[in-house]
Amino acid sequence: MARYFAGLDVGGTTVKSVLVDEKGEVAGSMVEVRSHVKEGYEATFAQLESALDQLLAPLGASRSEVRGIGLDVPAPSSHGVIWGQANLAKNWVGCNIRDRFSERIGVPVHMTNDGNAAAVGEYSLRHKGVGGLLFVAPGTGLGGGFVLPGGGLYEGANGLALEVGHISVPFLEEDGELPTCACGWKGCVEAWVSLVALRRRLRVELAKSKWEDHELARSESPVEEKAFRLREFAEKGDALATEIFQRQGHILGYALADLVRVFDPGLVVIGGGLAETGFRDRYLDWVRGGFQERAWPMYVHSPIDPEKATTRFEWAVGGDSAAALGMAFVARELFG
Repeated sequence: MARYFAGLDVGGTTVKSVLVDEKGEVAGSMVEVRSHVKEGYEATFAQLESALDQLLAPLGASRSEVRGIGLDVPAPSSHGVIWGQANLAKNWVGCNIRDRFSERIGVPVHMTNDGNAAAVGEYSLRHKGVGGLLFVAPGTGLGGGFVLPGGGLYEGANGLALEVGHISVPFLEEDGELPTCACGWKGCVEAWVSLVALRRRLRVELAKSKWEDHELARSESPVEEKAFRLREFAEKGDALATEIFQRQGHILGYALADLVRVFDPGLVVIGGGLAETGFRDRYLDWVRGGFQERAWPMYVHSPIDPEKATTRFEWAVGGDSAAALGMAFVARELFG
């Protein structure tokens, strides 16, 4: 009988899922189903089972051949228990999702958050030769994860480590105030580097007279739609879009300098939708610029070998499947 390990990546919109076999090879293709997280965890469990069945069907396999599941959720959690609501329904909070799903499906389950899962996925896809890996992903918010040399995931004593979006940066709005983050605090890097921040910055910029003739300033579309189009404009070299993304990249690099000073990962991987854009090379240069402004020289180049970069920056390679792959590999490691 074959032995499979599933990775189930629960997002606010979709559930992405993959299988790996006992050798660590991906079995079949990624399956994506609609997420029902705002309808409660039981509705989501039904979707997870549907995804699992769709993974197994093309292989002619059954659930009895699944020996372990890695599950990630878009919320803070510890030991299988959700600590914060985030974009979930209220009944997730305080519930041991890991154990309830394991009991329902009859398979051992390991659970972490989505940033940790993607970090493990990116580490696994790079195979050998990677020391530590710090992962950050600008999206609706700013998630992250840290994989230790050797492949162990660092989650902290309570599973709450690497909330990278909520470290403080000293950048002010035009009125001299720190911007308010979605978490409620002021000055978080996520208040500058996220989709929500992008919308806020676009509103601020379009209110300035210098952009009054810009196509987005003349548009009647809601700001959400305008912000979505910013990537398209940046790829064409548009001045407004370039200015907004350049500032975002610079601030992200500045914040990463403090994280690198703490963890010294050697490799920083940036994920999220920007990894697929046509201006990603310029964005990475902006990140490096912010990093070099804040980082000590030794974190940029080795004093022994000046040609050697002590901190490398790369784009994520796992795409939409990184978190699901990471959890499948974790399940294989734990339950294989």
